Amino acid sequence: MRIGELAEKAGVSVRALRYYEEQELLASERSASGQRHYREDAVDRVQLIQMLYGAGLSSKTVAELLPCVDAKVNTPESRARLADERERINQQIIDLTRTRDRLDAVIELSQSPTNGCTIVEEALYA
Repeated sequence: MRIGELAEKAGVSVRALRYYEEQELLASERSASGQRHYREDAVDRVQLIQMLYGAGLSSKTVAELLPCVDAKVNTPESRARLADERERINQQIIDLTRTRDRLDAVIELSQSPTNGCTIVEEALYA
């Protein structure tokens, strides 16, 4: 399939696909006219890359993990790397939950007409 079709099927931009190739996360074959062509399983790969990026992994980390995924190799090193990333994500969840709870408290306080916090009120009701 061509790059535009892959972008549409995977729900990403053409620019993202070019970036994935640049980072060696995704491969294509070139036609005689230079157009990129992808295998059908490229959609699944792009969606995996998107999930890993969405989880906060860097391009470098994704590039290190994808060969293990491709070869279906489960080494102690790859398991440790995944566990480290999982722990980092868990910590982010804890931190974000704490931040959300603090914002909820500020919002609740700002709803009181006697709180004296006009900046918060203006931001909330603007």
